[in-house]
Amino acid sequence: MPVPDPTASRAVLIGVDGYAHPDLERLPAAAAGARRLAELLRDPSVWGLPAAHVTVLGTDASVSRILGAVRDAALEATETLLVYFAGHGLRDRDEKLYLALAEADADHPQIGTLQYRTLRDVVRQAGYRARHRVTVLDCCYSGLAGAMSGAGVPTRVDLAHALDETAHPDGHRADGWEAADGDDHGDCVLTSAPATRRSFVPPGAPFPEFTGELISLLEHGLAGAGAELSLEDAWRAVRRRMSRRGSAEPQQFAQNAVATRIRLRNRAAGPATAGPRPFENGPLAVVDAEDGTVRAYCAGGRVLYSPATTLDELLEWTLTRAGLGAPRLNRHGREADPLLALTPTAAERFGLPRSPGGGSRWSLPDGHEVLVRLRRAGWQPTRTGFGPWARLYRSATGGRQQYVQLCVLPWGALDPRHWGATAQLPPAEAARVLGTYAERVMTPNGSPGDTGLSLMNALRPPTRAVKDKRTGAWVSAPNPAALTDAVDCAPCEAPDGHPVLAGLHPPSHRRTPDQVLMEEAHSWSRPPTDAELRASHVVGIRVNLAPAAAASRLSLGLDGPVHVMRPGFDKALPGSWLVDLSRITLDERLPSPFTPHGRPPTGAAWYTTPTLAYAVELGFAVQPLEAYVRTRSAPYLDPWYERLRDGYVATMADLGMSPGIAGKEFLDAMARRHRTDPGAAAVLGAIEATAGGGLALLGELPWPVPQRPNWRPDIRAAVAARARVNLHRKMLTSARRTGLHPLAVFADCVVYASNGPSPLALLPRTQEGEPLLGGFRLGVSPGMVTYAGARTTQWCEDMRAEHGPDFNVARDIASFGGGATGGGEAP
Repeated sequence: MPVPDPTASRAVLIGVDGYAHPDLERLPAAAAGARRLAELLRDPSVWGLPAAHVTVLGTDASVSRILGAVRDAALEATETLLVYFAGHGLRDRDEKLYLALAEADADHPQIGTLQYRTLRDVVRQAGYRARHRVTVLDCCYSGLAGAMSGAGVPTRVDLAHALDETAHPDGHRADGWEAADGDDHGDCVLTSAPATRRSFVPPGAPFPEFTGELISLLEHGLAGAGAELSLEDAWRAVRRRMSRRGSAEPQQFAQNAVATRIRLRNRAAGPATAGPRPFENGPLAVVDAEDGTVRAYCAGGRVLYSPATTLDELLEWTLTRAGLGAPRLNRHGREADPLLALTPTAAERFGLPRSPGGGSRWSLPDGHEVLVRLRRAGWQPTRTGFGPWARLYRSATGGRQQYVQLCVLPWGALDPRHWGATAQLPPAEAARVLGTYAERVMTPNGSPGDTGLSLMNALRPPTRAVKDKRTGAWVSAPNPAALTDAVDCAPCEAPDGHPVLAGLHPPSHRRTPDQVLMEEAHSWSRPPTDAELRASHVVGIRVNLAPAAAASRLSLGLDGPVHVMRPGFDKALPGSWLVDLSRITLDERLPSPFTPHGRPPTGAAWYTTPTLAYAVELGFAVQPLEAYVRTRSAPYLDPWYERLRDGYVATMADLGMSPGIAGKEFLDAMARRHRTDPGAAAVLGAIEATAGGGLALLGELPWPVPQRPNWRPDIRAAVAARARVNLHRKMLTSARRTGLHPLAVFADCVVYASNGPSPLALLPRTQEGEPLLGGFRLGVSPGMVTYAGARTTQWCEDMRAEHGPDFNVARDIASFGGGATGGGEAP
């Protein structure tokens, strides 16, 4: 039989995830399952119902609203009517089934519920024109819909009860119609459990167990079932899978063999549906094997089931069946590798030890049995080895290589300093966190810093395809505005030990500021004045995504350095300049903008273009003694900044902090952020670490010599200098307006004395009460500020007495926040 006509069919799906009664736990999986089933029913590769023919109701749906929606759909359906419910199921002493809604009373099932018999009556009576009427119940005791016998097989009386008929031993219905198999009209009821059994949501699963199996079956199809999948086939497959795990066995009550006549398209049939569509299931999956079944929890909420028993089989399944990956971020770039994050149970299932081993590489030894088996199957790890983040590849048809990225969670792949408790989350929630990050940044491929560096390449690939005018063939060519070649750095930009310094200095020589470029973030503090000691608190504010914001619209050199003696300074020319700024005198209550330690320079020193441009902005003339400049430049990091900015702002919105939110409201949302959505808070921390870590790796030396185009310590130094002078500009503007001067600065955190723990009094405003242009402004965008924390003044003085005058309270607040140790308070 053909698939039921979508234009003449209707579906109503109800998923209740919130309950007022304390004995009825929340079931977010129920609502998620209803939504996913609706997506699949609308998919032409499954059924193809028009969107207007599918109604999804949630926790806020009342009895009258549900029955009204079912009635309307039933009156319109002439082919197939499907009604689905997921939520808690209750029963009374008379063994009647009640579908629990949000206001249900667990002790009195008649209150706040929808009795199944009432739903059944509306389906039958309003849906009298429909050829097929299907009801699916995923709730505890759902088998009561048919009053299942203890033997687990529906009797004729059970069947009649489920379908609202009077049982007759001769097979005749009470209305006189013959119940012969030749009649293709009829009803079907599927339930998740027998009458006496409960239904469950597996730990960490995105859907209830029964619904999850249905979803998996519709997503991947059933091998050997043909081009179409009958309801009978689906029910039997789901029942088999759940029975093997010892779960409650789903039940079916069908009339006139209708379960064999209702058919949907089988995605597992034929060449067109033999494999998943590219990236169908998102960029990544968290793989778990809690009960011996290998489940891959995808970022979008889907759960895939893998038959793999070894790691090489899992990699094969990933490339051929999982539908994982992500499209390229630039048309000249490459698609992202599929990522599998292995939970402890999955790592154990596939033979990985509790830790990779040890040593500087922190990777599995070459002789480990897992690596031996992988190599036999044609897989190899890249040069970084098989560690917490492992990239495995094999040669494919045509000589191209195929890659799968592994993230081994029990090996510490997700640093809690950046990812919070993501590695300890249930698999479905961990997949949501990692998937959100992948969607807003890119699929992670290592530490946040590693991913940040990869993001630069993904957005500005070093090469592009161009057509050779002579031959007409497509060839690889350098990509404008990208870093295309590995170049040497200038001697002043080189880290200690770099080959370019060979022979320039005696052994063990410590280079001075006129020999080495030292552009870093501020780390500075000063003693408080008497007036500041009388304030009750010290309060920290922090610049949002400061390193990335500093990269915005910053012209950066793309080629190697050119050495010039006594050049004229040009702020449009990226480079490193030797200049004496020691004669410049500034307010000592502010850190010097020219040095990381905040003390004034004492002689000639090397500076990047942003630092000298700021000196000129302050009104000082600069006369370089020599310089290393780049003649080809572009705002290389602009797309990188824009992507991180958009991801950061979107994640702040997830935490209740939208652009334009008012000061007190913003602070309240900040205080609630970890309770509002710990997963989103983890994504935010990872995005921040991506910005800072990616820039730091631009200057990390790959030994023995740099061989990659994006090893660029000059770019890292220029961005660090830009961030430092940007912060100084804000401090200077605020000081001129408010008379307040910072007590300490550490990186992107500035601390002031204040009579109270709130930062609102520190933020400069115009006479009209508007935020002062160029000063600190509370908000979500990069370059604006958030609340970092507060300490009591007494606590701060006690710490200075204990640790000495160099104690930097901004470092403490920036690292731990105001409430991490004694003395912290909320605003």
